[in-house]
Amino acid sequence: MEVDINGWNGLMVACCKGFVDIVYGLHSCPFIDINHQDNEGNTALMIASQAGHINTVMYLLNYYPGVDTEVKDCRGFTALIKAAMTGRSDVMAALLMAGADLNAVDSTKGKGAQDWALKTGRYETLQRLRRLKMRPKAEQFCESYIPEWPELKELVAKAMAEKSPREKITQRIKTTFAFRFPRDPQDNGVLDHMVRITTSVHSPLITTGCRPLCPTSPPEVGKRRLAVPELVKKHPEKELEEYSVCHSNGSISHIVPSIHSAESIATTCCAETERRGSILSLASTKVAAKFIPRSMARRNSVFPSGCIPKISINRPSEATPKKEKKKKKKDKGFLEPPKWKYKEIREEKKKEKERVEKDKSEKEKKEKRKEKENKKTKK
Repeated sequence: MEVDINGWNGLMVACCKGFVDIVYGLHSCPFIDINHQDNEGNTALMIASQAGHINTVMYLLNYYPGVDTEVKDCRGFTALIKAAMTGRSDVMAALLMAGADLNAVDSTKGKGAQDWALKTGRYETLQRLRRLKMRPKAEQFCESYIPEWPELKELVAKAMAEKSPREKITQRIKTTFAFRFPRDPQDNGVLDHMVRITTSVHSPLITTGCRPLCPTSPPEVGKRRLAVPELVKKHPEKELEEYSVCHSNGSISHIVPSIHSAESIATTCCAETERRGSILSLASTKVAAKFIPRSMARRNSVFPSGCIPKISINRPSEATPKKEKKKKKKDKGFLEPPKWKYKEIREEKKKEKERVEKDKSEKEKKEKRKEKENKKTKK
């Protein structure tokens, strides 16, 4: 609850610095107000969005119930507008998929996220926004998604068809004299299909570590997504464990997801509970730990396996011996870098100067000795 001079609490500082462990650890604290605004009207979601910490933004959207994406600061900027202004394309896509309003405008100039991205020269963000508008729904997360490219049959038939001699000659001329410039991948082409098929639920190439809770209700631009605590309140714990839940109308589908809990990862490591490391934060609840996917499980940075080993410290009886410095031997058999003439001349001049100074100092010493001897003889 404590805030600094600017009105920032601990969660805001962690969002600004990108400390994901602290952000995740505070999600179960009952005293945290996720929509708390500082002196300028910024929330924790705004700060993380402007800083570009995508993992922090995802944790705020997924594990903090009641997070409001439409809160505005003193100038009327939302988290989406700030992400678009600073060119945070991934954060902008995450906010749109969580239900942020793309048509929201600021109170000073009346411009939205797209207008501010154009004014600040964030062309990559505009391109990402255009692609999201073309395909606003992530169909690959549905159970009904078919991992097949519809244009593949047509392209294969076109490549396998017999060509006339004229077409063969023109094709050879094009391949020999054409210039190959780097181009952007084609929209809805093979690269887009590969991205969709590798992230889909029924991917034949990659085995997914978990299944979504809502396979009948995939993410969509402008669609409000419920956080994990909100799903727990809306549906009993047994229903969430046994079935998948739909975000839109609350209906429960009869598809059994294979959810890998983070607790099972920790228990396979070590049987002793006292020595077992925290894969999730100690402040996380049991329900959140059950439904968090394996890829998002926060592992211990010091001991990634999840088990803290026993460390015994013994003082040695004898002092540790010091390492002897090995003398470098010049091997004449190896190649040496060439010496430049100006460097050799400079080294020779330096040596001559040192020799002259040495001779001069020796002569002065001899003269002093002679003077002392002459004085002694006179006495």
